[in-house]
Amino acid sequence: MVGWRRSALVRGSFLLNVVFALYVAVHVAAPPRLLAPRASLTLIHDNLTASPEPVDYPTEGEPTIDDPSEPPAPPTPAPTLQEKVYPDLHTCHTPTLTFRPALHGTHWVLYNYVPADTQPACNESVTYTTHADFTFLDNVVPLVERWRGPVSAAVFAPGGDFNTTLRTVAFLRTCRPLVAKHVTFHLFFPADHMPNHVPPTAQLLAQRPSCSTPPPYLATHTYKRAHNLTYPVNIARNIARRAAATYFVLASDVELYPSLDFINFFMDMMRRQDASRAAAPTRRVYVLPIFEVKSGFRPPTTKAALVRMLKRGSAIPFHKFVCPQCHKVPGMREWADSNASDTVNVVMVAKRHPPYHHWEPIYVGTHLEPLYDERLSWEGRSDKMTQMYVMCVLDYEFHVLDNAFLVHRPGIKRHRRDRHRDLLTARQNALLHSKITPELHTIYGKRGMCFL
Repeated sequence: MVGWRRSALVRGSFLLNVVFALYVAVHVAAPPRLLAPRASLTLIHDNLTASPEPVDYPTEGEPTIDDPSEPPAPPTPAPTLQEKVYPDLHTCHTPTLTFRPALHGTHWVLYNYVPADTQPACNESVTYTTHADFTFLDNVVPLVERWRGPVSAAVFAPGGDFNTTLRTVAFLRTCRPLVAKHVTFHLFFPADHMPNHVPPTAQLLAQRPSCSTPPPYLATHTYKRAHNLTYPVNIARNIARRAAATYFVLASDVELYPSLDFINFFMDMMRRQDASRAAAPTRRVYVLPIFEVKSGFRPPTTKAALVRMLKRGSAIPFHKFVCPQCHKVPGMREWADSNASDTVNVVMVAKRHPPYHHWEPIYVGTHLEPLYDERLSWEGRSDKMTQMYVMCVLDYEFHVLDNAFLVHRPGIKRHRRDRHRDLLTARQNALLHSKITPELHTIYGKRGMCFL
């Protein structure tokens, strides 16, 4: 009996040793296995009354966050030009075209004296801002026929020219419906050359002159010429631009006619991606190249027609025989070679650096661009150079547009000697170099490759 018990104990001890050896082999000698990570737990706030939200575990067959079979998230679309550079476009304020007299330096200005019959919202269009005296107002007709949008026109009307200007405006509004629809006239004159009377706007709008009579703008006598007054071109430019009721403005001259459908093309470009490679928004304006055509030729309305005229020699770059460096556009060969289409795109991004340091482009910008120096007259020339210098120092980009242009009233300009104007030019150059240039250096500083 004792022998049987001893034999049982020996067998039991042997089995326990085998089991223990197997346990050691499995849990100690074998390498460790990593446990599958658990789903993260919702953090509980310090507030003891708060209860954790239940964890949303995936059900069977549903892909998890780390599941490679789940399609990647689509890339974030690049911002549009409007979103990147003009984020406040859709929140701009549209002012009413209300008559407002104001003293501007030594000149009285009658803002919105004759308002247009229609007015688009500030974020829906581009205003063509321009200037003239009454003898140039015939150009408003072909201009507005092409533009088909808001025009802000500052008209110099000193002394007796004021009444002739009123008759001209009434004639154009009556006989050219597009003028009444789109053009707002702001009249201005020196405080020491006042008109005898300023009638209410309603009185002017009530006039219905005959369209069969000679237009008043054909009058040969002018108060301005009789009193030897210079034309305050930059005062006029600034008045027209300040009075524009849209976010975007094209500050131009009244004898420059735009290509067709520009407003729609330009606003559509705002909905596409930016042409500039800069990651951050840059100061920039949008340049329209300028051309001249020979007398007797109809100014082209499309790029295709213009390119044909350039090849035949009936159209040339603007001021080719007067000041070719003033309107030499960077990328002109690329511009001419780019395909004409129903869109406007940027064909070249340039700076006003040599050899383009005398460039005087006309462009679409906003109300934030530098204004023109009002001490400079048209007769003294170089009236836009100070603005261009400031824009160069501020490191503006000039985005040249491919399917847009301006064409001057027919007739090729050539240099003609004018002793009186040469004298005024010498005086204005002296003012530029002795006074204005040092002022600009003090206010804006200097930048390499920027010249006045």
